Amino acid sequence: MNTTIPLDSILPLVRKPGRYIGGELHTVQPDYAAVDLSFALVFPDLYEIGMSHQGLQILYHILNRQPGLAAERCYAPDTDMEEQLRRHKLPLFSLESRRPLAAFDVVGFTLPYELCYTNILTILDLAGIPLRAAERGENMPLVIGGGSCSLNPEPVADFFDLIVLGDGEEVILEIADSLRSAKHEGLSRSEKLHRLATIAGVYVPALFAPQYEGETLTAIRALKPGYESVRRRIVPQLPPVELLERPLVPLVKPVHDRLGVEIARGCTRGCRFCQAGMIYRPVRERAVADIMRLAEQGIGSSGFGELALLSLSSGDFSCLPELLTKLMDRFADERVSISLPSMRVGTLTPEVIAQIRRARKTGFTVAPEAGTDRLREVINKGITEEDLLTGCRDAFSAGWKLIKFYFMLGLPTETLEDVDAIVDLALRARKEAKGKKADINVSVSPFVPKPHTPFQWCEQISLEEARQRISRLMKRLPSKGFKLKWHDPEQSFLEGVFSRGDRKLSYLIEAAWQDGARLDGWNEHFSLVRWQQAAERLGLDLASYLRQRDMSEVLPWDHLRCGVERSFLEQEYARSLERAYTPDCRKHGCQKCGLCDFKSIKPLLNPESTPAPAANTTTSTIERPAHTQQTVFRYRADYFRLGDGRFLGHLEILNLVFRALQRAGLPVLFSQGFNPSPKVSFSPALPVGVESEIEFFEMDLAEPIRRPEEVMDALNCQFPSFMTITSLTPAKRKAPLTEIVSYDCLLPESLDQHQAADALAAFHVAEVFNVERVRKGKTQTFDLKRFVRRLTLETGELRLDLLHPHAEAGIGPREVLAKILALEDEQAWLLRIIKKSTQEA
Repeated sequence: MNTTIPLDSILPLVRKPGRYIGGELHTVQPDYAAVDLSFALVFPDLYEIGMSHQGLQILYHILNRQPGLAAERCYAPDTDMEEQLRRHKLPLFSLESRRPLAAFDVVGFTLPYELCYTNILTILDLAGIPLRAAERGENMPLVIGGGSCSLNPEPVADFFDLIVLGDGEEVILEIADSLRSAKHEGLSRSEKLHRLATIAGVYVPALFAPQYEGETLTAIRALKPGYESVRRRIVPQLPPVELLERPLVPLVKPVHDRLGVEIARGCTRGCRFCQAGMIYRPVRERAVADIMRLAEQGIGSSGFGELALLSLSSGDFSCLPELLTKLMDRFADERVSISLPSMRVGTLTPEVIAQIRRARKTGFTVAPEAGTDRLREVINKGITEEDLLTGCRDAFSAGWKLIKFYFMLGLPTETLEDVDAIVDLALRARKEAKGKKADINVSVSPFVPKPHTPFQWCEQISLEEARQRISRLMKRLPSKGFKLKWHDPEQSFLEGVFSRGDRKLSYLIEAAWQDGARLDGWNEHFSLVRWQQAAERLGLDLASYLRQRDMSEVLPWDHLRCGVERSFLEQEYARSLERAYTPDCRKHGCQKCGLCDFKSIKPLLNPESTPAPAANTTTSTIERPAHTQQTVFRYRADYFRLGDGRFLGHLEILNLVFRALQRAGLPVLFSQGFNPSPKVSFSPALPVGVESEIEFFEMDLAEPIRRPEEVMDALNCQFPSFMTITSLTPAKRKAPLTEIVSYDCLLPESLDQHQAADALAAFHVAEVFNVERVRKGKTQTFDLKRFVRRLTLETGELRLDLLHPHAEAGIGPREVLAKILALEDEQAWLLRIIKKSTQEA
C-alpha cells in the first residue's frame, strides 16, 4: 500500500503532466519511518487553482513542522489523467512521495466552492475510498473537510467523517493529537469520531439526523447527548510569520502566480449579501512589521515577481498608507509589483494613490454590486454613486486606463430600473476620464443567497430571469470603450441549489457524477442538462431550492453556528427592507452581532509585531540594488534537464529559471518598458516529453562572476533535482546555426523489435520518404531523408541524428520516429527521448 505509484506509462499521455510530478520548492519529503500520523491535504480542483490557495499551504506547513506528523498534497486530476489512472488501474496519489491516498491516516479536503463537489467523489473513487462515510471500514482513512463551504456542508455531509467549521490553524493539531492517542489506544472508527466530536469546531455529520415530513425539513436531531450544535472555531490572531516564510513555489503556472500575504482576516463592513463578511468575523489584522517580514522572506525565498496583499477588503487595513510606503520603498527597485486585489471605493485615499502610482498599473477594480443608490442601501454597501464616480475620477487621474466594475443581478428588491442603471453608471464613470483613453469592463453575476447572511431566506432569480437581464445589458451597453462579461447563469443556478441545500442532494451529486459530471466550475466541462436529468430520475425539484424561505422554517444548517446570531441576521434583513445603514463595528462600536466575547474573540487592529528570530539559516533575503545598465557581462549556463523535467513546457522552465536567478541573488539586468523582463535567453524550446543533457541559457549581468563554481553551487541549490547546471562560462555571441542534434531513444515495450528493424531498413533503402504535416490549416511536405542523418537500432535503443535547419521549418524527433516506425499515437508519446549532443551541419 505504501509503494510509490509508477507514472512513466501515463504522464506522457496527458495534458500538462507537470501538474502531477511534485518537487516544488519548499515542499517536504516525509520520512515515514519517523511518522505516526499522516495527512493527505486535497484541493478538489485542478493544480492551477489549488496552488493559489493559502489555506491549504498554511495547514501543510503547520503539520510538517510537528514531529511525528506528515502532510502531503493532492489536487483533482483533469479528465485525461482520470482516464489514464482508471485504464492502468492505478490509485490517485500524493505529489510529494506518490503515495496512494488510501495509505494516509487522514484525507483532508478543502471545500472552497459548491461546484467542486463532484471532484470530491472523483478523488475518493480514484483513491479506492468508499464514497459515503457509512460505508468505510476500520482500515480506511478518515475523510475530513473544511473551508468556506463548511458552514453548510449538508449536500456533501454524508461523504465526510468529520468537518471542521472555521479557522483550522489550531484545531488541526488538536485533531492530530486526538487521532494519535486513539491510534495508540486501538480505538475503533466510531470511538475515534465520538472523541473528535468533543473538540470545539468539529462537526461529525453521522451524529446528526435530519427529520422530514414529506419534502419538508422539520428538525435536525442530535444523536449524541450534549452535542446539539457545533460552533465555528475562531483563532484570536493570524498564524505566526515563521509558518509562511517559505511559500510553495509552483512548477505549472497557477491562476494567481504571486506571493500572497494575508494582511487581515475578516470584514465587518456588513454587506448583507456577503457570506465571507459573516463567517470570517472578527477582523484580525497582521502587524506591519510582520507583513514586512513575510514579504522580505517570502520574496527572497520564492523569487516571485508580484506581491499581493490579501484580505476581504485590503483598503480597510488600518495602516495601509504606512504599509504601502514601506513595501514600495523596499521592492520598487527589485521590479516586484505590489497588488491589492480587494480595494474598496472610498479607501483610495491620496496617500494610497501616491504609493500605488509608483507601481505598474493594469486595471482598477470597483465593486458597486448594484446600479442604484437605493439598491446599495438595501444591501448595506455603504457607498453612493458620487463615491463611485469620485473613485473612478481619482483612478483615471492617477494613470489607470481600465476600470473593472462588478455587479450582481437579482439582489433582493431589484427592479429593471436597477438593472438599467448598471449601464448608466458605467457610462458616467467613463466620462470621468475627461477625454483620455479609458475602457470600462462590466462583469455581472446572478446573486446566490448564502447561508449565515441576512439574505439567506431570500429567493434567487430563475435561470430564465437571469438570462433576460444579461440580454438586456448586452443590448444597452455600447460596444466602444465597454466590455460586458457575465458568469454563466446555469452555473449560478446549480450553485444556488447547493448553497442552501440539504443532505438529499448527496444522491444528486452521486448520480450526476456517475453520469459523467466533472470539474463543474469549468465552462468546458459543465452541463446543467446532466444535472437536470439526474434530478428528474431522483424526483428532485431543483428550482425549489431557489425559493423564498419562511423565517420560521428549519434550515439545513441551523445546527451549525458561525457565531453571528440568527436574531442579528433577522434584524439585518428587516433593516434591508427599510434601507437602513448598519455601520462597521471597527469604527462605530459594537453592532451586537453576537460573535465577540471581547476576551479571546474580538477585533484585532494594528497589533504588536511578533518577535523576529535571531537568525534564519534556511532562507536569506538578498539586497538587490538597482543597476544602471552600463557594462554588460553575459554568461552561459549549460544544464541537464532529465527525468520529471521532461514534463514541463518551455514557458514553465523559463519561469523556473527566472525565479532561481532571483533567489540566488544574481544581478540580472532587465529590459526596459512597461513590462520589464529579465535579459535571459534560452536554447531552442524542448518539446514536452523530451529530456536533454545539452540545454543552456544565457544571461546579462550587471557585475562579473568572480567565483563560477560557487555560483553554480548556489544555482543548483535553487533548481529541482531534475535540473543540474554543469558549466558556467562567459558567453560568446554566435549567429544561430543549422545543427545536427543527436538523440537517444528508448522504444516502448509494446513495439515489436523485429518490426522496428524492418521499418528502419525500409527507410534506409528508400530514395525519398515524404510525410505531410498540417499546421494552422496549411499542409507541409517533408522528405525525412533530408533531415535524418543517422538512424541505428541496438537492443531496443535508437540513435537518431537529426538536422535542425536555422530559419526554416523543421521536424522533431518524436514525429520523425512516429512516421518511420508507423507508430500509433500512444506509442509515439511513450518514446523516451534524450537529447545528447549537437554539431554544426
